[in-house]
Amino acid sequence: MMLLVLVALLLLFCSLDVWYFLRGAQVFIQAWFQPRIRDILAEQSIDGMVLPHDLDYMGHMNNSRYLRECDFARFHHYMRNGLFMASCKLRAKMVVGASTIRYRRSLAFREAFEIRTKVVGWDEKAFYLEQRFVSKKDGFVSAVMLCRQNVVRCSPESIIEFVCKEKIECPELPEDLKHWIGFISASSQALRAESGLEEKNK
Repeated sequence: MMLLVLVALLLLFCSLDVWYFLRGAQVFIQAWFQPRIRDILAEQSIDGMVLPHDLDYMGHMNNSRYLRECDFARFHHYMRNGLFMASCKLRAKMVVGASTIRYRRSLAFREAFEIRTKVVGWDEKAFYLEQRFVSKKDGFVSAVMLCRQNVVRCSPESIIEFVCKEKIECPELPEDLKHWIGFISASSQALRAESGLEEKNK
């Protein structure tokens, strides 16, 4: 019987990223029992630590793990400020439309860090967030990520109004974010032209 259980567990770990779902459940429970953040523009943080399964061949946190941890941090952020529940009630979906990350210093094995997440602004189609990996050892910002969170079947303004019970004006976007949004737009136009979509729409 024990052998069957071990084989079943082995098959489960081989076919599914079990740690991903366990981490997601942990983040959900943690956010659920923490106090609600009323200010949707407020920065929030979530703690993390570089564990053995996060490491690459150089003994540092794997580049892809930063993106994964950002996923959990955004979910935690949306849970606490009410955007997640509001999007569910409005039957909207939020999906990553674009992201860019700048690595400044690697995070080493067992190094503790926090991810500081904030909504920087929004437009008619998406939220824009900044996420920072800050080492707890010395406060150094090890990586910075910008994320465009597309809103499907709804709009960011509708979700915010649902949460805040009033219309909130989008703050002035930072210059670096404006340049990044411009890059995304230019890239989309180039790809549409490349695939012939621009000609079809004329």
